[in-house]
Amino acid sequence: MTKYPSIRAKVIDLDGNYCITCGSDKSIKLWNPLKSSLLKTYSGTGNEVLDAASSSDNAQIAAGGADRACTVFDVETGKQLRRWRTHGAQVNTVAFNEESSVVFSGSMDCTMQAFDCRSRSEKPIQIFNEATDGVLSIDVNGHEIVAGSADGSYRIYSVRDGNMTVDYQGDSVNSVSFTPDGNCILSGVMGGTVRLMDKSSGKLLASYKGHENTEYKLDCRVLQSIEHVASGSEDGFVYVYSLLDSSIAAKLEHPSKVVHSLSAHPKKERLMTAAGQMIYLWVADDDTEVLGE
Repeated sequence: MTKYPSIRAKVIDLDGNYCITCGSDKSIKLWNPLKSSLLKTYSGTGNEVLDAASSSDNAQIAAGGADRACTVFDVETGKQLRRWRTHGAQVNTVAFNEESSVVFSGSMDCTMQAFDCRSRSEKPIQIFNEATDGVLSIDVNGHEIVAGSADGSYRIYSVRDGNMTVDYQGDSVNSVSFTPDGNCILSGVMGGTVRLMDKSSGKLLASYKGHENTEYKLDCRVLQSIEHVASGSEDGFVYVYSLLDSSIAAKLEHPSKVVHSLSAHPKKERLMTAAGQMIYLWVADDDTEVLGE
């Protein structure tokens, strides 16, 4: 069974100016990471929040967690706009489509469900039930959705032509995402392997090893420059690998043993990480906006 730590961190703003955290205190918090300032708290989910995502216009936040519900909040007012309770188990992951009109949620009930934010319906517009174990991670890129599952596979769904492709990874797919150019899939697999896969052919392009992952759901991401891959670990570090040759380019040390959550800045070489009860912002040595001249 994949374990979840007490706090999750997600960079949500398309410009990277804000981030949200969620966790065991049953709330979602909006921060300005450059000033370390808390801007707003969103509550009312009823239980531990396992994932949160922002709409592309930054007007809404979707959250999912142990209450088995998918909830949408208004960012400015903090009000709950929608709440769907159609999953049969905890919701592990949520994501908006690019138009912010549909929310996708993945659950331990082995389904990914899609909800229309503009409709008043209490039911999903589509249920994807191809997974044979919990859906742990979802990412959306244009008309494509990728979902990683504890059944050892990730599935790519094309909304445009109705096709689905499956790539078997051998163990629980804890984290899955499209690369910034949309051509590849980054897959973080239980056991301590991150794989870069060609989206079209399913060919393995690179494999990254060195981090530890035997218990927790850990994130991995390709950084904005598309030169590095970052992965959480259970030994107190974030491992930054060279995308091309798979070597370890850097190890970012944290005080806590499990570094489970990370998110790459959409436009700059910055990384947000979460470990224990803390969130961290990592920047390049020449980042004058954060470090000064």
